[in-house]
Amino acid sequence: MKNISSLSLKTVIAISLSVFCISANAEVDVDAAKDFAKQNNCLRCHGVDKDKDGPAYTKISAKFKADPKGKEKLLAHLTSGEKAKFADGHEEAHPILKSDDPKATQNLVDWILSL
Repeated sequence: MKNISSLSLKTVIAISLSVFCISANAEVDVDAAKDFAKQNNCLRCHGVDKDKDGPAYTKISAKFKADPKGKEKLLAHLTSGEKAKFADGHEEAHPILKSDDPKATQNLVDWILSL
């Protein structure tokens, strides 16, 4: 009985890791991410590779890729309204993404991190 439950646990862990790896490497829909960013006025403050009022997405990507919990932190930043710090030292609440589709939000995060 112990061998069966040990085998079952190993199987569950292997399947879970496989699903995680597949979802972690899911293909980014770049056009949908850009459209979603435009709909939420993200590109007013952020350029893809050029700083505007906010940092370029390439800089954001580099910052969050370096952090093991970067993906979760970026997602929280975009959905919580936490403070954003500006070059001149002032802070403002970051706008919260408007979406009923968590997949669209996740696709945006994945796109930013792919840069």
